[in-house]
Amino acid sequence: MSILVIGEALIDIVSSVGAPDRYAPGGAPANVALGLGRLGADVELLTDVGDDFHGGFLLAHLRESAVRVHARPTGSTSTARALLSADGSAEYEFSLRWAPDASLVESTDWAAIHVGSIAAFLSPGAAAVDSLLQRGRASSALLSFDPNIRPTIIGDHEQALARFESLASRVDVIKLSDIDADWLYPESSVESQLERIHEFGARLVALTCGSDGSILSTTSARVTVPAATVEVADTIGAGDSFMSSLIHDLQSPRSRIEDMDEDALKHLGENASRRAAITVGRTGADLPWASEENA
Repeated sequence: MSILVIGEALIDIVSSVGAPDRYAPGGAPANVALGLGRLGADVELLTDVGDDFHGGFLLAHLRESAVRVHARPTGSTSTARALLSADGSAEYEFSLRWAPDASLVESTDWAAIHVGSIAAFLSPGAAAVDSLLQRGRASSALLSFDPNIRPTIIGDHEQALARFESLASRVDVIKLSDIDADWLYPESSVESQLERIHEFGARLVALTCGSDGSILSTTSARVTVPAATVEVADTIGAGDSFMSSLIHDLQSPRSRIEDMDEDALKHLGENASRRAAITVGRTGADLPWASEENA
């Protein structure tokens, strides 16, 4: 069975002081699909791209990493301008549309469905997200969600929080950054944030904390995993690499979330951190291939 990823594919325009702009394929869900394809998973992506040069470039890029893309190209492709600071972190400015054609997805039987980022919040495409999650639940797929919060796009806090919590009540796995969690639940401790998310029904919550590592939590076990040591080129795609690693490794029959003790969670987190470090060590969302695992 395949893994279905639903969400935006766009062109990142990377700007840094004293250097010309760089253009690169991006979009958090597209990066997750790309990461899964490079790790050897059978993966498909429902997305929305234009019939322009950028759209053709994105489609070719994804297909080179064995991603089967469902899209009806028309109009202009979405863009995200990433403004890099001296430490390699990025802030984003977006020009977006999100209106995928869910009828292009014919399967009703998936191993997993992942939704994320802007696509989970932005209409009219959010309706396609809801419909496909419902189909995934009916087929017993593993459902995952990464909110990847972009406050300037997803609406006011109350509205976005309601949407986040609605989706959180329908999925098995949630990955979010500490920045996401602090925006959703300001002035709450990490412990309170994790417990709140578990209360909606998520069986596994992964909280990434940049250079401070990550926390992986189930209702019965919790571990802190250090970040892998790496010389940072930039952080673009790091969280997406972490997410694709989680989905990939949870496909193992031995990775039932209910059975995971602290050792199993630690192994899951260490794999994700190692793969994210490979991405951080090179420019852009250049996620690792399976052939690099033992390089």
